[in-house]
Amino acid sequence: MAHILVTGASGFIGLAVTRALVARGDRVTGFDSVISPALAAAAGPALNAVAGEITEWPALAQIFARDRPDAVIHCAAIVGVPLSARLPINTVRVNVEGSLNILECMRVFGVKRMIHLSSEETYGAFTLGRIDETHPQNPIMPYGITKLAVEHLARSHALLHGTETIHIRTSWVYGPNFPRLRVPRVFIDKALAGEAYHLPGGADVRVDHTYVDDLVAGLLGALDLKTHPHDAYNMASGNAPSFAEMAAMVNGLVPGARMSVGDGPFAWGEVDGKPLPAVPKGALDIGRAHRAFGYAPRYDLRAGLAATIEHERGRNRG
Repeated sequence: MAHILVTGASGFIGLAVTRALVARGDRVTGFDSVISPALAAAAGPALNAVAGEITEWPALAQIFARDRPDAVIHCAAIVGVPLSARLPINTVRVNVEGSLNILECMRVFGVKRMIHLSSEETYGAFTLGRIDETHPQNPIMPYGITKLAVEHLARSHALLHGTETIHIRTSWVYGPNFPRLRVPRVFIDKALAGEAYHLPGGADVRVDHTYVDDLVAGLLGALDLKTHPHDAYNMASGNAPSFAEMAAMVNGLVPGARMSVGDGPFAWGEVDGKPLPAVPKGALDIGRAHRAFGYAPRYDLRAGLAATIEHERGRNRG
């Protein structure tokens, strides 16, 4: 049984990771700025939920000093392009300074390994329909820039202090209880409510969507591998259906659903009255993770949509 510190443990991915670790017999310290009802409900002998900010060194150091973890799974961050564009200062402070605080706690208290939840946003605009980890990293938005900064800073820390950080570049994670109103959640919500919905643009936009259970399994696989041949891995489904294809899938899975997507560019919304365009994306080549620790996603987009829809139907019935 290992003791794992999970940062961002109240978040969508952090909570799923925490539950999976406890379920397999590990002991977890779940750290987040706010202890959600779901995390509080899961607390028990194998899970200690602790409230605090990763930007506050004393709070983090106290956790390491009181009960040193064997490893860290770092999920805490200001997440997503739109929020980071609106809050660039906070994004840098939380994502970069907070991550450095964790790395320094690892150095001081002798913790060697961290699994860092990075992002496909570190690549910026994809130059191919499918990319591997050697694709140039040219992010243009604060979220991707901060995630890439953490990757580089962790490499510096590894060189200077012997810590090890494994970066998991995932892409558009979704599943039951996803908290943000973007596709596919908005399609599913509207379909189950019996309402038509039209996304104004992005019919041809292709993004690799990752079902949350697949990501969690991959994160644990990366945590458990004794010796890594690489420090960065793509972790997604390996395919990138278009938004129009996604809408058609939801229409097929929910009788009477009327989801549609218009032609033209997809924008995240506006910042200071100007459109916030999305850069071209595509599929992530997941071969490196498969070869290193057997990562093999169980859910393509249709299967993940079906699982999410079934969960939401069950919750509504309950």
